[in-house]
Amino acid sequence: MSSVPSLLRDLLPRLNELSGTLRRGKLFERAVEATGLPLERPAMSVLGILHLEDAPLRVGEIANRMNVVGPHVTRQVQGLESRGLVRRVADPDDQRARLIELTPEGKAATERYVGVIEGWFSDALSGWTAEDRQALDRLLTRLVDDLTARLSDLD
Repeated sequence: MSSVPSLLRDLLPRLNELSGTLRRGKLFERAVEATGLPLERPAMSVLGILHLEDAPLRVGEIANRMNVVGPHVTRQVQGLESRGLVRRVADPDDQRARLIELTPEGKAATERYVGVIEGWFSDALSGWTAEDRQALDRLLTRLVDDLTARLSDLD
């Protein structure tokens, strides 16, 4: 265990550097610009979650994935609905409930957004071997899962 504090002294500054690099690179702003729509981060988060799931979701599930409360997502969904990017559909398992799904316009905008981000990361990782990319994915997944588990234990 004595190596963990040393690891954190090395890891945390690197994570801060990564965050700073993403902010300085204005990745979010550039990706949103590619959508052709002036959207804020929370709205893009809703679209991104629906895009990744590739299926309609309840507001509560979207909120859970965003780590926010339901009313926050409801406001975002209302704004996205008014722009024609999402719509409410009946839940086949519970006709009283509604699910949120991307409209074709919402799907196209989200694909443009994701395309910018994927292109940026693909360029950055183009010199990496497949094994290195797989190791990064495996280790980041493990780090997020382990930190999430530890932090949920504190709740």
